[in-house]
Amino acid sequence: MKRMHVHVAVADLEQSIGFYSALFAAQPAVIKADYAKWMLDDPRVNFAISTRGKQPGLDHLGIQVESKDELSDVYARLRRAGGTIIEQGQTTCCYATSEKSWIDDPAGISWETFFTTGESTDPALAEPRLRHVGLSLEIVERVYEARRARARFRFHRLRQRGG
Repeated sequence: MKRMHVHVAVADLEQSIGFYSALFAAQPAVIKADYAKWMLDDPRVNFAISTRGKQPGLDHLGIQVESKDELSDVYARLRRAGGTIIEQGQTTCCYATSEKSWIDDPAGISWETFFTTGESTDPALAEPRLRHVGLSLEIVERVYEARRARARFRFHRLRQRGG
């Protein structure tokens, strides 16, 4: 069964843990110096917060799966959705080991699809997405080029509309 994933960047981790614990009527399943995560069943969501974002707000969304078969199904959906898919593969991030891929939606929101295979306690490997030490420079450059191309397209489309 799949689980929705939401990651929010926060300025004050302790205050945010208090807020979300009250909102969800549950304590986080994971608490680290820069990160907290709730694994909620109602609604079924993996909700994470961290102080690692550039600015407070939505960092990314995702779909967490519970098997390799479900991951293959979600990967097929990514291909049908179009866009640049970044296949990160097996990696360590956010205090867990996972196999994952990334795609940006038309609004520019990053979506992570992943199957968690274990836990990691190494804070040096806690950084998510493109900041992750496991990504090659070539992959990072491909992602940024795709984002630049999309921004140029939006700019030209806006100019054509007279905006």
